[in-house]
Amino acid sequence: MFSYIARQPILNRNKQTIGYELLFRDGPDNCFPNIGDEQATNRLLNDNFFSSAGEAQLTSGKRAFVNFPYSSIVSGTPLLFPKQSFIIEILENCEPTDELFEAVKILHQRGYTLALDDFIPNKQWTRFFPYIHIIKFDIRIISIEKAARFIQFYKEKTKLRFLAEKVETQEEYQQAYDAGFDLFQGFFFSKPEMIQRKSLKPSSLTTLRLFKEICVTDVDFDKIEEIIATDLTLSYKLLRHVNALTSMRSKPVTSFKQALIFLGEDQLRRFVTFVATSHAVEKKPQSLYNLSLQRAHFCEQLYRTRVPKDSGNQAFLTGLFSLLDSLLDQPLEELIELLPLSEQVKLALTKRAGPLGAILNLTDAYDQANWPLVRKYSTALKINESSIADYYLESVKWSTEYEKTSAK
Repeated sequence: MFSYIARQPILNRNKQTIGYELLFRDGPDNCFPNIGDEQATNRLLNDNFFSSAGEAQLTSGKRAFVNFPYSSIVSGTPLLFPKQSFIIEILENCEPTDELFEAVKILHQRGYTLALDDFIPNKQWTRFFPYIHIIKFDIRIISIEKAARFIQFYKEKTKLRFLAEKVETQEEYQQAYDAGFDLFQGFFFSKPEMIQRKSLKPSSLTTLRLFKEICVTDVDFDKIEEIIATDLTLSYKLLRHVNALTSMRSKPVTSFKQALIFLGEDQLRRFVTFVATSHAVEKKPQSLYNLSLQRAHFCEQLYRTRVPKDSGNQAFLTGLFSLLDSLLDQPLEELIELLPLSEQVKLALTKRAGPLGAILNLTDAYDQANWPLVRKYSTALKINESSIADYYLESVKWSTEYEKTSAK
């Protein structure tokens, strides 16, 4: 598998290249694919900042300009990467909300460089200016004359720099230069250049195992280390990511345990979720992964009502992997043989047999609102039928909260 990316140079007033805007592509045709902004950003970052020789080769050692949609910014995705790696372009469709304002302030305080992409003057953005470094004007949308008035007003009051985008002729370049623009980008200098690179994807089974481990309150770093060590791609991405974050250290991080301890629980959850879902959502809706987590928690709760002293871990695994065939488009019987599951979990998943199989049947019945079957299985399991709704709502709340936490 290959990843595709286009880059377009950004030049200063001396026509020196100071960086490249990176543009996601999903094939050799140099055009933007029909996918969401957040998925495009995540794929671009995952394929080119966690993989291969890294962004230094991709941008010839210069800064990368990367588009970030609203959700990625407020969830803190840029914080996964060292501040010297890129310039954060806040997409033009972002709303200037209080939530975005607080996220921008945090990124500014952490030393990240921020740009407003395809900016259209609006008083609601004024409070952002102290935390913004570059404003980009698409001169096909905002005329050079109108941009010039804005530049003249704010250049004397702020440290903002201004970039003219979609400069296509010598005349436009000269007009933008005279208007006070500091940076320039467009076909006049270069069309986006396609770059093809080998794409590294973690094993779907490995990431599902990792999801299970990062769901618990206290992460077991030994188990995480053991899982990551079995997946070459994740091992590579983890060490590369941590060493990028610790580039100022005299000695590089060379062991998984060192890397995991450096990240800590919160950053580890963010890393696993980001790497896994950036490719997971290519073919499957994210809701399917979230449903797997919700079913896992629901099964765990049901099991613990029967065996209160048990942790419910086996029931959790049963629910977690109950949709594995839908996620990976392979027969469940073949998939579970690749995982270190207990016989009772395998029996539940493949035959719907045993206590865990009965709990899985109850879970399916509740999902399908088949109330006669819910009554049948709850009676067989000796679970109070009125409590099941509470467990179900609790599992929905838990999976929703987990999704929010893992995205922060």
